This record gives sequence, structure tokens and C-alpha cells, in this order.
Amino acid sequence: MAIADALLAEFDQEMDNTRKMLERIPDGKLGWKPHAKSMPMGRLGDHLAQMVGWITDAMHQDVTDLAGYQPPPEPTKPQEIVDKFDHNRVLARKALASTPDQAWQRQWKLKSGDKVFFEMPRSAMYRSLIMNHIIHHRAQLGVYLRLNEVAVPGMYGPSADEASMFAGA
Repeated sequence: MAIADALLAEFDQEMDNTRKMLERIPDGKLGWKPHAKSMPMGRLGDHLAQMVGWITDAMHQDVTDLAGYQPPPEPTKPQEIVDKFDHNRVLARKALASTPDQAWQRQWKLKSGDKVFFEMPRSAMYRSLIMNHIIHHRAQLGVYLRLNEVAVPGMYGPSADEASMFAGA
């Protein structure tokens, strides 16, 4: 089995879970944040939508250079975040599915001009800088939702807001 094929089921599950969380971002709360040092909810959701797009770039090139990077405009509606996520998810899945086995061990580098932030095998980058990073920020978004009295969807089983899968067992 190809490496990419082994990763696709997990990718699909994690993207389904991420979308469930993004769909819950309430209108009128994009600027809300739990602490002065925290990202606003809209930026956090947008960051999740953007990170999925990193897969496409990272699977197609060995170096990502942030020199001259301009952040995208802040979303003005939660649906913009979901739409960006959906678009990036489709492209990322195609890139992931078409990455040959030999490419997974090639070195990948994140830099800005001459400054190198990370250099590691593409497989390590995919797991740590993208998938684990997405899961980390998705959990943060779950806390934001909880603090705003928004029902948090279950990720790996029901959440406290959903009926227990063991009820009546």
C-alpha cells in the first residue's frame, strides 16, 4: 500500500472533524477572544482553513519560503472560513493522494529568505507541522465555542453536548 493511501482515511476523518468545528463559529463572534494574548475566533478559524492548504504546497515543493508573505484579509463571516476550508481540503486531498512514496522521506524546509525555521523529512512535517497543528488549534476552537455557549461537536465520540453513545447500554 502506498504511504499516501495509508494516510487518506485519517486525513478524511480529521478534516470531517475540523469542518464540524468550523461550522459552529457563530455570526458576530469573529473578533471574540478569551484573553488578550489569544487569537480572535475568526482568525483562529481562518488559520485552520489555511493550514489545510499548506498540505498542497508542501506536497508539491521541497521549500516553502515565507519571504514577502502577506496574510490574507480577515474573514467577515463564518461561512467564508468554511468555504476556504472546503476549497483547501479538496486540493490538499488531491496533493496528498498523488504524493509518491519516495517523496515522503525527502527533506522539506520552511524558511524566510536566508533564515531556516525547520528542515525535516516531508513525513515528519506532514504529521507535526500540519496534522498535529490542526488538531491543536481545533481543540482551542472547541474551548472558544464552549466559552460562548456553543455546543461543541464530538471529535472521537460524543462531546458533553451530545448524547452518550453508551446511553442505555
